[in-house]
Amino acid sequence: MLQRALRTIAVLLLVSILFPAAAWPEGLRVTPSGSTPEDARLGELNHLNGYFPFKVPATREKWEQRAEQLRRRILVANGLWPLPERTPLETVLHGKIVRDGFTVEKVYFQSYPGHFVSGLLFRPAGEGSNRPAVLCPHGHGGRMQNHGDNITKLIASGDEKFEKSGKTPKLARCAQLARMGCVTFIFDMEGYVDSQQIGMAVAHRLRDARPQMESKDAWGFFTAQAELRNQSIMGLQTWNAIRALDFLSSLPDVDSSRIGVTGGSGGGTQTILLGAIDSRPIVSFPNGMVSTAMQGGCTCENCTLLRVDSGNVELAGLFAPRPLAMTGANDWTKEIQTKGYPELQQLYSLYGVKENVFSKELLHFGHNYNYVSRAIMYRWFNRHMKLGFDEPIIEEDWEPLSVEESSVWTGDHKAPEGGEGYERQLLTRMDELAVASIQENVFEAKKPFQAFQKIFGGAVDITIGRALPGSGDLEREKVQKIDRGDYLEFGDLVRYKPAGEELPVVSFFPTKTEWNGTVVIWIDGAGKQALYDGDSVRQEVKDLLAQGYSVLSADLLHQGEFLADGKPISEQRKVANERQVAAFTYAYNHTLFAQRVHDVLTLIAFVNQDDHGAKEIHLIATGSAGPVAAAARFQSGKVVSKAVIDTGGFRFVDLENWRDPQFLPGVVRYGDLPGLLALNAPEELCILGEGDDIPTLTGDIYKIRGKAESVVTRPGLAEGLKWLE
Repeated sequence: MLQRALRTIAVLLLVSILFPAAAWPEGLRVTPSGSTPEDARLGELNHLNGYFPFKVPATREKWEQRAEQLRRRILVANGLWPLPERTPLETVLHGKIVRDGFTVEKVYFQSYPGHFVSGLLFRPAGEGSNRPAVLCPHGHGGRMQNHGDNITKLIASGDEKFEKSGKTPKLARCAQLARMGCVTFIFDMEGYVDSQQIGMAVAHRLRDARPQMESKDAWGFFTAQAELRNQSIMGLQTWNAIRALDFLSSLPDVDSSRIGVTGGSGGGTQTILLGAIDSRPIVSFPNGMVSTAMQGGCTCENCTLLRVDSGNVELAGLFAPRPLAMTGANDWTKEIQTKGYPELQQLYSLYGVKENVFSKELLHFGHNYNYVSRAIMYRWFNRHMKLGFDEPIIEEDWEPLSVEESSVWTGDHKAPEGGEGYERQLLTRMDELAVASIQENVFEAKKPFQAFQKIFGGAVDITIGRALPGSGDLEREKVQKIDRGDYLEFGDLVRYKPAGEELPVVSFFPTKTEWNGTVVIWIDGAGKQALYDGDSVRQEVKDLLAQGYSVLSADLLHQGEFLADGKPISEQRKVANERQVAAFTYAYNHTLFAQRVHDVLTLIAFVNQDDHGAKEIHLIATGSAGPVAAAARFQSGKVVSKAVIDTGGFRFVDLENWRDPQFLPGVVRYGDLPGLLALNAPEELCILGEGDDIPTLTGDIYKIRGKAESVVTRPGLAEGLKWLE
């Protein structure tokens, strides 16, 4: 508080010395010249190696509210909100191999039409029915990861026990589960072994941007167009995992009510996500990734929006109250017993099943899913899938598979083509299926307007990540008050305390005309300076004041006083990572667009909560601020009475760079800017910058709601301001 008081005194001294009785030459500056607001968002960006604690809500009810949002976040982030059509799998099984106690079959099916998931199916020997099943996402190294000559050292250290089966530990896990009576499927991650339609270089090792894949007509992964549709390798692999569960459930010998999931490292990440959004698994063992530290270093383990204000421990907690277990090793999971596991126990206690979560510390091992960790998993699955084995369960050795025996694409089973051309085709097909799913879930629903709000609104709510600030969230610091004769000009710092955000705000209150009780919040792409014309406010503001309105504006993040050099930014900040991938920044941080929406929500709440009691709040957005206002107006509920939004003909689909200040993940999937405008329905909306035609989607939604007359277009700002009257 002392620092804030000293800063206020400094501003007042600066005003009295430099401008004792004159107008500010560039509008009212709220912070001292040469400084920027004390805003936490100007600090270091979050990144995958940060700290991601899990704060457990006080009650089960509050957790379940939080859990609903987190599940929706996972689905939106992975491009699965709503889920696409489950197209025919067209499953093929071939090349059965017999081993002592189990068999192995080669499998491939289509998760999307033309996109193949490959893997190996381990079955208990002999005929059987109603068998439990286990899905094994394998993680980095591939299902055929081979320790080779290093197995001797691993046996000496206790990591492995057998020279033969221990060389391929991921298959050893499947073999043992099959001996325990479980039908077990291990499937290839994108770019590994037989899954080469999207190669390793793209799925896991991409570093540089690929300009040749950046086109709004045909695009590839990690481009702006893919991000604008929530398309990612992680999303593709999550869908592959869901379809793998579909495959397992379809097998005639499988009891679909007894399915477990377990994977290590990158497979642990997949296990976490699958367990969070799919209710079919009844037991989970995500090894090597439940941590408050490193969240996943690969491009396949990150997608935009996923971990904003969350982390892997909390995401793993979405499996509650179903049985969940893991181990900690001498890696990023080494503190799980004191940071993460206690919170998971607290969460499970909310359901009265604290015993349903378990973690074992194995710090004498490095990053692993080794013989010892697997033994803990076997015990966990034995108990919670009611397999009926006496404990301890001892993993047995077996004869490894040859290359021929483990290869899915052999003989008449030819590998499908891949490459950049296929990649473009796949993303186009994924987009078509997403559009078709939205059409079915929204416009063919019995109540399309409610469905639109759920699907489109639910996605935007997650993407923006904030609602209207509540009572007590805001703080105002009065900095300056100047009598301009016909009006008063104020300078304030408005703070959103929960996130440490601070906005420089100017406002104008009529003195020559009686205030009509309405506040106009005017935002612009250039910040509050856009309300000035030289040494005075622009004529349109004077006209509003003359009509009895009060007017308020602010510099949103990275506008005006946020800019140390005064130059508008052309690109958003990014995390210092050599990989040119949006997710390494936006899996952990809000986009600038979302943060500016947060600022507008702060302004709306500030006016709405003010002691003067505004009767109405109107919103005007000019310059490049139109899209921001469209999203903020929706997120604020019914607080804003009328909005005048200038689009300037902007469309998100025209963006060519995910670092563009206007970038917003997934927005093209949900109707682009016309979709954001449509979310304003049924409230009154005046659109500028679109000519005489209301955008089709916007007009359709207003009509569906029965409020077609509430949305209008006007040719320019003057006509828009006239509409406000």
